Amino acid sequence: MVVEYARRGDVAVVTMNRPEYRNAQNSAMTYALDEAFYRAAGDDDVKVIVLAGAGPHFSAGHDIGTPGRDADRTFPRKAGMWWDHVGKAGAESRFARESEVYLGMCRRWREIPKPMIASVQGACVAGGLMLAWVCDLIVASDDAFFADPVVRMGIPGVEYFAHPWVMPPRIAKEFLYTGERMTAARAHELGWVNRVVARDALEEETFALADRIAAMPRMGLALTKKAVNQAEDIQGMQTGMDSVFGLHHLAHAHNAETGADSLAGQDAKSMKAASEKAAANGS
Repeated sequence: MVVEYARRGDVAVVTMNRPEYRNAQNSAMTYALDEAFYRAAGDDDVKVIVLAGAGPHFSAGHDIGTPGRDADRTFPRKAGMWWDHVGKAGAESRFARESEVYLGMCRRWREIPKPMIASVQGACVAGGLMLAWVCDLIVASDDAFFADPVVRMGIPGVEYFAHPWVMPPRIAKEFLYTGERMTAARAHELGWVNRVVARDALEEETFALADRIAAMPRMGLALTKKAVNQAEDIQGMQTGMDSVFGLHHLAHAHNAETGADSLAGQDAKSMKAASEKAAANGS
């Protein structure tokens, strides 16, 4: 199973389970996550949801090159009313699919009326950021790192473009311009990781926090989450994402028109190599 679901008292644990591919997100995983989140949302005995990744890494982002890549496969659409992308060309395919599988799903998950905690270790890259950022809190191990290196593809960030709300704008620009890794300690310093803990204490510390939150009244938690989300939206988060999603697809179209493909010829192997080279050089 690409996603595992378990209960731990009042806490639902949703675990991405493609460790051999650093939990790269194909469509099968996205829809399995959606099913798991809605199962937890509908269970009156669940007070808090924890999102985790099996293996050494939380998530390396979208699946752009594993044997399980399924971008041309039809799935039941749940996040919007766009047509099935399969068998269509250009933006009719790409915009429809990403509106559903990436931006639409993340927006739905952000509105789940129960607190969600991302338990992050190792790599949290590009599409992995989207999954962590839809959660209300992030607990990270001291070896976790974060990056959005898609400028190498000529793309201005991942589809769920929360960067200027997660971190100060100038930090967001540096994060995107360079594509460099940000340590968990730096992310905590900037206020978008709640806690940094030792790797071997990550699970224990995540569930200790989840249990503390689960002791609070369900309606109070739901309304508090709604209040903070509404404040972000009043500050322009939703409309900002809409505008950047258009720029994201302008980049895809430009790449397809001028280069090898919509990803500027980049694949998982080349992106990983560039990231590791930058890290080795002290970035």
